Amino acid sequence: MGSDKKKAKKKGPKKKCCKSKPRCKRCPIRMLAEGRLDPDLARELFRNERNREQAKKAKLKV
Repeated sequence: MGSDKKKAKKKGPKKKCCKSKPRCKRCPIRMLAEGRLDPDLARELFRNERNREQAKKAKLKV
């Protein structure tokens, strides 16, 4: 009959890093390191001070 399964949308990065270890799959820091996050979007997300601190700890240039 009707097997109309809705496809789940892929979620983008979180707006704030939750500081969990190990980092979650939607962590903006992790996505930037893996190359899955657009650099322009990363700059916007890392304007947040909390995210900037976490990026420095991860030794990423933002």
